[in-house]
This record gives sequence, C-alpha cells and structure tokens, in this order.
Amino acid sequence: MKKIFISLMVAVATTAVAQTHTVELNKQSDHPFDYTVQVPDGNYRVTVTVGAKKRAAQTVVRAESRRHFFDAISTKKGKFETVSFVVNKHSPQIDAKTRVKLKPKEFGYKNWDDSLTISFCGPAPAVKSITIEPETTAVTMWLCGNSTVVDQEREPWASWGQMITRWFDDKVVIGNLAESGLSATSFLAQGRLDKILSQLKKGDYVICEFGHNDEKEKRAGDGAWYSYSRNLKIYADRVREKGGHIIFVTPTERRFFEKNGTLRHTHGDYPEAMRTVARRENIPLIELNGMSRQMYMALGEEGSKKALVHYPAHTFVGQETAFADDTHFNPFGAWEIAKMIVMGLKKMESPLVTHLRAEWQDFDPSHPDNPDTFVWHMSGATDMAKPDGN
Repeated sequence: MKKIFISLMVAVATTAVAQTHTVELNKQSDHPFDYTVQVPDGNYRVTVTVGAKKRAAQTVVRAESRRHFFDAISTKKGKFETVSFVVNKHSPQIDAKTRVKLKPKEFGYKNWDDSLTISFCGPAPAVKSITIEPETTAVTMWLCGNSTVVDQEREPWASWGQMITRWFDDKVVIGNLAESGLSATSFLAQGRLDKILSQLKKGDYVICEFGHNDEKEKRAGDGAWYSYSRNLKIYADRVREKGGHIIFVTPTERRFFEKNGTLRHTHGDYPEAMRTVARRENIPLIELNGMSRQMYMALGEEGSKKALVHYPAHTFVGQETAFADDTHFNPFGAWEIAKMIVMGLKKMESPLVTHLRAEWQDFDPSHPDNPDTFVWHMSGATDMAKPDGN
C-alpha cells in the first residue's frame, strides 16, 4: 500500500440539539474537521450540503468513530451537493440505575460520548450546511462483536462495522456496540446486549460475530460446545423476545499460511458450533469464515497482508516499529469484509438488501478488489497500540 500520513484534526463548534438543528457552516479546510452536537440517545437523520463558493472541493463524510457514509464527493467551484443519511447515537446509560461497563480506553470515544459527531475529510473538504433531526422510522441493524466488528476509533485500524454503513440508504441505520477483545460472554457481562435491547424496536436486526476471544476462555464450562453455544442461544432468545431478528456471522479467519501455502483453520470448533446453533434454532447465518478464507487465498500469502495492518516502520507519523498483525484489518480489508456481510444478507434474501444504495455491485470474495487501487482518506489521529484481542 502507498505510504500514508495523517493530517491533524481541526475541531469545529459543539452545540446542543433537542429537535431539528440546522447550521450554515460554510467551512472549508485542507485538513479533516468535525461538527458536534449534544443529543439524547437515538437515531438521527443528517442532511449535509457539501461544496464551497470559492473553490472546488472533495469531501468525504463520516460520523462518530469513523463510520463511513460517503466517499469523496467532488463539487466544482460555486457548486453544491446534498446527501442524507441516518446515524445511531448511543451513550453508556441503559436506564436510571445501570450503565454499559465500558473499557477504560472507550471513555472519550466518539461512539460513547453524549454528542453526535459528523466528520469531514478528503483532499479538500468543504461543507455549506448541516441539518440534524430525530429519525424514528429507519430499521436499525445492531452489531455485536469484537475487534473485527467494532468502529475502530483511529487509523490505521478498521473493521467491517464502520464500513457497512457505506452501502445502505437512509432507511437503514447501523448501531455498533462491538468492542475489541470481547467474547460472547463478556459482551453480555458488560451490559451491551442490555443496551441494545433498551433501544431495539420491533423489526430491528441484531447481528452477532463472536469466536476470536471466546476460544481463549479456559474456565470450567467454557468451550465451543457449552458456554459459547449457550451464549449464542441467549442472544437469539432475548432478541426474539423483544421482536427483533437475529443473524449469526461466523468469525473472520486469521491470516495464517502454512509452509505448503494452505491456510490454517484458526478457530477450531467455534464456527461449526455457531452453525449448529443456527441450524437448531432456525437462525440465519452469514458464512464469513469461509468468505474471508476465500479472499486470503485469492490475494495470496503476500498480497493478503494488504488487507491487514501490515506496514513497515514509519509509514505513519509516530510509528517506530513495523506493524505485522494477522487478525486486525486496515481500511481496505474492512471494506472487503463489509461487502462479504452484504453478500451474506443477499444470499439469505434478507429484507435489508432492498435498501442497498444504487451504486452497490455484487462482490465475489474469491475475486477481491485490487488493494493497490483502493483509496482511503484518513480521518485524523493514528493509534500505535494494537487493539485488544487477536
């Protein structure tokens, strides 16, 4: 991949919104910048007019912790374009007495604060106006999982949960409560499913990908066929009890090539345990484990490094040592994995796919996109620390 450097984030005003909030921002910059409003938990329709009177612009639109909504929108000098999308905002508070037990590093993350943050980056970002208003009709796709699902806060780490937002129209909104290092057990223990259920509407979807960290739990009763399988049924039962639809996702494979060029199965019985629970409980399942393996094999032992956080030292400002991570995705890898999730939804004929954007094109993981032509505009700060979990 090309060498990438990060521009400093330029902050914009913070204000508060109760109902509809409109601001004539008229902001342009050569660096990423944010607009932040204080709002209660819920879903919000964001309408943004990009462009500038006195210059051409190229504006990428994201929200919260780098959820990606629009690629670079090009506008000529004096021309503008308006886009609309829906963002989920959530705080740790579940009810008057209980809160999600966040990890220490999550405090201060945009996903968990009291505000809704809209972010702009790209070669020449420019924003004329922003309107933010509550949205109650969109179907919410809630995400449960670990570091392969979470909205990674900083570059160069990325996960499919913050990329799948790119492919759905404003009738679907993504609520991502995943976090690095979590298992199906710890996700429950921290109250994250409770938080989802406190906001879930009848007809919403809950998508669960676990396995990477569950397989490291070694206490009595742990394992693929007992605690893991039992927990998966708990997710299904509780979601269905609230009128939601549950979908399972087998865990993404780790990149581990054997000397003979084959790819090792690194998750043991966990993918099959999930498949078994899905069959028994009649739960739709996305075969992400198999699709991610197809991608790695198609890219090859060396080429597949371009889907993960493999970078020589000094690729990023402050990076003193090389990155060689075979679990955690970079933006290109997360982009590809998100497409696999969409294809899994299409295969099961989920009603969600009726809300794919017009520019969606079907994807074959055995013929992945070219990583050398993939374009990603950095959002802001980098993090040299590897995410929890492996």
